[in-house]
Amino acid sequence: MTQQAPESLKYRRSDRTLEIKFPNQESVDLSAELLRVLSPSAEVQGHGPGQEVLQTGKVNVEITAIESIGHYAVQISFDDGHSSGLYTWAYLAQLASEKQTLWQRYLKKLGDAGASRDPSTDIVRIIS
Repeated sequence: MTQQAPESLKYRRSDRTLEIKFPNQESVDLSAELLRVLSPSAEVQGHGPGQEVLQTGKVNVEITAIESIGHYAVQISFDDGHSSGLYTWAYLAQLASEKQTLWQRYLKKLGDAGASRDPSTDIVRIIS
């Protein structure tokens, strides 16, 4: 079954959040940061399992444009220049339903890599 298109997409610049209203569901908020670090593009996801590229320093990322792609997706552009991901309705629905799990997994990967959400922070591990 194909995921229905959202009834509305509204970007709130004040809190860098995309509000998505799917048919027969409550609205769901997805942060610009979450959308950016989990972009479906090959640049982020790689070309196969294990080729994902951890996105760091995206805490302040902004959405600059949302363009409709046919009747199945949107292309989201970000202020860091990234714009190659096509967010299908099904992918947006997955992000909405799994956002807590996906977000915790992302934070764990950042921690494991000694990386930060803040672009101006370098994390240094002292090994004794």
